[in-house]
Amino acid sequence: MKLARRLQAIKPSPTLALNSRAKALVAQGVDVAVLAAGEPDFDTPDYVKQAAVEAIRSGFTKYTPTNGIPELREAVCRKLERENGLKFTPDQVLITAGGKQALYNLCQAVLDEGDEVLIFSPYWVSYPDMVHLASGTPVIVPTREENGFAPDPDSIRRALTPRTRAVIINSPGNPTGAVYSRAALEGIAEALRSHDCLIITDDIYEKLLYTDERLGISDVAPDLVPRLVVINALSKSHAMTGWRMGYVAGPKPLVSAMQLIQDQSTSNASSIGQKAALAALQGPADTITTMVAEYRVRRDLIVGGLNALDGIRCRMPEGAFYAFADVRGLYGRNYKGKPVTGSMQLSEILLDDFRVAAVPGDPFGAEGYIRMSFATSREVLKKGLGRVAELVQALR
Repeated sequence: MKLARRLQAIKPSPTLALNSRAKALVAQGVDVAVLAAGEPDFDTPDYVKQAAVEAIRSGFTKYTPTNGIPELREAVCRKLERENGLKFTPDQVLITAGGKQALYNLCQAVLDEGDEVLIFSPYWVSYPDMVHLASGTPVIVPTREENGFAPDPDSIRRALTPRTRAVIINSPGNPTGAVYSRAALEGIAEALRSHDCLIITDDIYEKLLYTDERLGISDVAPDLVPRLVVINALSKSHAMTGWRMGYVAGPKPLVSAMQLIQDQSTSNASSIGQKAALAALQGPADTITTMVAEYRVRRDLIVGGLNALDGIRCRMPEGAFYAFADVRGLYGRNYKGKPVTGSMQLSEILLDDFRVAAVPGDPFGAEGYIRMSFATSREVLKKGLGRVAELVQALR
């Protein structure tokens, strides 16, 4: 069967693949320490679930406008003004089936063949593929751990071309957990100020923060707000991954174009989920506070444990729920008579022989690293750390 050429550049998500494989082993009764999933282990808050139950009981189970119910779009606007200092109107907001659909719609709406999108590595694995699916070209701008995984402004300038249509900013970031400082954001803004491209800020992890302050590009460069596109969702902040509730806010012509894409693909996001999302945006923040406090304890546990192992070094993340460990110190050592040469090989050894599911850094554009999620219990983290220690001891 002949398939579209655009699929030739698309790779299966390694995070989903590893997580599925680990879950399959667990279903078979195998004891696996699953540190692969980017999914909160907390339950969705009760008040959010209750809103969904009430929606079902009241018969709110029909189509809604493609762009979402008015009261939810208004709630998004209030949230963005209250928490981010951004003023949008409801007709500049589109409710989507998760943040992933928002990014996909965006790429489909703005990219023609050969158009470029700047992506800072390490990056979320879906960014380049979404660009490819829109016939665009991802342009990777490497960052360095010693600079907090923030891009160098000169590197951005060198990467910009007349075909650059957009730049993606993700802070706190997946997979690094890095949060950009004011100086880093000012450097990005200065590099982009003279180039007319969209500035996409993926704020999915904005609530999962372990520092005193998180700034956005709009805080340091309000002059760039007219071409700012905000992507967010409730998956991480309210433990609503399966609900698939996201949103985008940006220039009205762009959002209208994205809605046109959604009109002819999925139509509206779930009506029931929209009522739940409305409750989430209007509800108390205590569940988020509790969740972040526990994540902080887990972060300190796993980072401390990894840094205690010979050949592994792990930077302390300022946000999200990932430990991004540098494992290059293990390369060249032998396991079962074969040298360790890459993160994919190391991840396979961990899962196959030590029953730890972790994601290799290569698909994130960061060979030499492994991502371990601490969105799981302390007991699982301790078990996983113990098994990673066993691997390190087994290397010769």
